[in-house]
Amino acid sequence: MFKNYVLKKLQKYVVKYFKKHPEVKLIVVAGSVGKTSTKRAIADLLSKRYRVRMHEGNHNTDVSAPLAILGIRYPANPKNPFAWMKVFRAARRRIHQSTDVDVIVQELGTDHPGEIAAFGTYLQPDIACITAVAPEHMEFFGTIEAVAQEEMAVAAYSKFVLINRDDVESRFADFETNPNFSTYGTSGAAEYRFEQQEFSVDHGYVGNILAVNHEPFAATINVVGEHSLRPVVGAVAVGMIMGLTQQDITDGLALIRPVPGRMNILRGIGGTTIIDDTYNSSPAAASAALQTLYSFVDAGQRIAILGDMRELGATSQSAHEALGNMCDPSLLSWLVLVGPECEKYLAPAARARGCQVHIARHAIEAGEFVRSVTEEGAVILAKGSQNTIYLEEAVRVLCDMTEDAELVRQSAEWQQVKTNYFSSFS
Repeated sequence: MFKNYVLKKLQKYVVKYFKKHPEVKLIVVAGSVGKTSTKRAIADLLSKRYRVRMHEGNHNTDVSAPLAILGIRYPANPKNPFAWMKVFRAARRRIHQSTDVDVIVQELGTDHPGEIAAFGTYLQPDIACITAVAPEHMEFFGTIEAVAQEEMAVAAYSKFVLINRDDVESRFADFETNPNFSTYGTSGAAEYRFEQQEFSVDHGYVGNILAVNHEPFAATINVVGEHSLRPVVGAVAVGMIMGLTQQDITDGLALIRPVPGRMNILRGIGGTTIIDDTYNSSPAAASAALQTLYSFVDAGQRIAILGDMRELGATSQSAHEALGNMCDPSLLSWLVLVGPECEKYLAPAARARGCQVHIARHAIEAGEFVRSVTEEGAVILAKGSQNTIYLEEAVRVLCDMTEDAELVRQSAEWQQVKTNYFSSFS
């Protein structure tokens, strides 16, 4: 009851804030995967011209969203009513003060059906960016059509909608009810797109930005993996709609770097290269990461460390088997797996294809095994989810220790959680 009171109160403050400051633009990012990378890219790009507020974390549902929009810190003790009284006072001050931002960029996340639509009770975004429709929280959604309906619900209350043409299938168009929309991506069908010409690990992708009602122009995007281009192209589309010049965009692109734990290239021990994609894992993202690993044609040795994909419900078996069938023995020297779903479903499929598979009890053991078999010049992909997988700790074993700051989940709180977990194996 108290949480509902707090939520309603904060939502009313958000409504009052935008009524008081109509000049502040709200950009929201929804989608099954890629939200944080897209949010960060949008904020980086728009910062070339505008004052931008963006919450660094991804606490993007319920009470956290209005707090992030208002730029107020989540209280240390959320069960203390007096802490919320301070939050309410801060919200009232925020409303009546001169605005300190021009643009607010906010993720909208969902765990259950109806949560994206609920944001529409108090938000009217100027631009909504829909990054992907892919399996997520399937124990609650059940079907991919239900996921699509959920993620596309943001279109109903947004002034303009941008849709990732590559990762939202056209068959979900019926769920897009807003006539004011456009598409972005890396395919020729997208209205805002990037056409790549060359790629290098050091400099990323070189190519051209093409967009409706704009002259093409050259750009360099320093990311790895074609799927990593799409959040940046989404940001470019937002920037163009918001009036950024070509120079603003090219300067802003130079600021964009991979988010820790999301297709981040790290220097490994012994002359190796690590693709750190350990933040989370889903069928679409794991497939794209594996294809990126295969694209390193000059690597003498390719090794994939894969962890369980979470929140797939009844689709978990088929999703892990499908990923196992993508594992090509001609392109992988070793496939190292962590987690019961990988062991039960992915491993048999990969072994049936002829892959050399090693099952590790946990991430640290996986890292130690890979280190024992790695050759100079190897490229190693680490892709997994968070709870009980924590493949960033495999990366810690394998990477140059000067790179620690680039790993995900390295706060004191997370380190304690992981210490408790890994100690259960001793």
